[in-house]
Amino acid sequence: MPQNPLQKFLRRARHARNRSNGEGNTLDPLPIRGPLSRYNSDKFRQDFRAALNVSLLALPQGMAYAAIAELPIVYGIACSAIAAIVAPFFSGSRHTILGPTNATAFMIFSFFLIPGMASSKGEIIALMPLLCLMVGAFCIVGALLRVADLLQFISRSVLVGYIAGAATLIIANQFKHLLGLAEQMENGGTTFVTILVRLLENLSSLQWQPLCLGLGALLFYLILHSRFRRIPAFALTLVLFSLLTWFLGETTSLGFDRIQKFDSFSFRDLAPELSVFAQPGLFEKIAQLSTVAFAVAFLASLENTVMSKSLASRTGDRPDVNQDMLSVGAANIAAGLFAGMPASGSLTRSALNYDSGARTRFASVFCGVLCVIGIFLLAAFPLVQHVPRACLAGLVIAVAGSLVSPRVIRICLRSTSDDAMVLTVSFVAALFAPLHTAIFIGVALSISLFLRKASRPYLVEYEVADDGDLRELGEKRKRPNPSISIVHVEGDLFFGAAELFRTQIQRTFVDENLRIIILRLKNARHLDATSVLALEDLIRSARKEDRHIIVSGASRQVYRVLKLSGVLHVLQEGCNRDKGESNLFLFKPSNPNISTRDALKRAQQILGTETADIKIFYDPDKER
Repeated sequence: MPQNPLQKFLRRARHARNRSNGEGNTLDPLPIRGPLSRYNSDKFRQDFRAALNVSLLALPQGMAYAAIAELPIVYGIACSAIAAIVAPFFSGSRHTILGPTNATAFMIFSFFLIPGMASSKGEIIALMPLLCLMVGAFCIVGALLRVADLLQFISRSVLVGYIAGAATLIIANQFKHLLGLAEQMENGGTTFVTILVRLLENLSSLQWQPLCLGLGALLFYLILHSRFRRIPAFALTLVLFSLLTWFLGETTSLGFDRIQKFDSFSFRDLAPELSVFAQPGLFEKIAQLSTVAFAVAFLASLENTVMSKSLASRTGDRPDVNQDMLSVGAANIAAGLFAGMPASGSLTRSALNYDSGARTRFASVFCGVLCVIGIFLLAAFPLVQHVPRACLAGLVIAVAGSLVSPRVIRICLRSTSDDAMVLTVSFVAALFAPLHTAIFIGVALSISLFLRKASRPYLVEYEVADDGDLRELGEKRKRPNPSISIVHVEGDLFFGAAELFRTQIQRTFVDENLRIIILRLKNARHLDATSVLALEDLIRSARKEDRHIIVSGASRQVYRVLKLSGVLHVLQEGCNRDKGESNLFLFKPSNPNISTRDALKRAQQILGTETADIKIFYDPDKER
């Protein structure tokens, strides 16, 4: 029974989708089912032990990242819990731990300090659920469209430079807590320069008590972390210095009782804040948040991809970056409903999860459950109000500093000039521009430099040697036939290379004796509309001067593009197809040079000469 046009279209669409996805590359809506069916008590013991270690890091880190974003600390803790529980149900990696991170937290902070974005901290807090939902939606759509596959084209130098710049900003911004200048620097700027200027302006109001506590916490943490890697150094330092601050405040009159601390939270604060969806102007708020939501989604997916690949190289697992992107989207949807702070892949918590011996993705679920228990304990016993901001600032500086790897920066700076430029521009952009803009400045430069390299097709003029082989025409040798030039084209002929391709061919035509160019397109790839139009212009302009272009060695893909675009008809003008004349000769794997031989015969036919002795042949047994 014949199919109607709609049925044919749907059949071809299904075939194209299956061919592009390939076997085993489709998204799994619930990949946790397999590990659940194979779960046992031995895996539970190892997963729970790892979860306990990670939760002792996740709770104080959640507080720190909420502090970076200038949000209530319960947002960071709740995000650590919810994201860790939800993400493993959709993730492709079994060791990743999702939650708030340094870079995304400061991106949020820098965005909302832009004039006109929010009038008060209350408005910022009210917009956070909507921001999380938008980030989740961007990630889920990206996973369905398999956008994560494109992240491999983002230079690592972009991420290295951006993170180094963000870490520098985080450290600079935490100095206001370390020096006791937070009140004087309210809304004190979002860029490195503005933060530094405000710090210097208020330096006369410096307080020595928070400076001593912050530096003490920083040094104690660094010593503890370097010598005892298996203990929860972050949490232990925070607890000990909180006790020290309380003791000094109660027993001395040195002013430690006036150290700025965090506000405690209650069970009422744990209820999700969704009032923004009932307020007028929802679509205006969505438009306002679209830029930062897309930037956070991009950065979160990029961080998660780099992290999952890093862990997969250690475990031998096969990373599925699109599946991981789906988990980031699901975690942010849940964070928008229950937590209120965007989630990303945490390198430190994920690495600790692996180093602690986690066997399956359930370690993340257990970590989230332990964080939920910790949240309720902190709500029932208001211990948070005893945590000094200066101590947490010192620990944030330590964590931010650990993000900068001098070895990796040195490699990027020394590898190529393009890598050095991308890293430097990304770093400077992070210091002088809002972070949600800086990341795309680095990406745009990286892609521009890549396109510049890819848009340079390799064109070499060939001649026929005495033994019948093709060889490059040397600068000191003349063409055997001055009227014919064989030009080998190799590389990508997409839109970025079209103009350079046209220019180089036109330069070849400068020779007045040249009548015919044979374009060998055996290794030409990715022809598109721009390159095909450039080829059409070359054919037409050559014919106006009584010159001709012949294509040899064309692949089936090149032939298909030329035929569908209609340029094949232009190329074949003047050929008597009934007599077998043609200006296009396809590549034949059984004899790679035969298409060039046929093209040379066609050229001689156009010139009306048979003087050249054409001996092109191919011997597959001949040793090269």
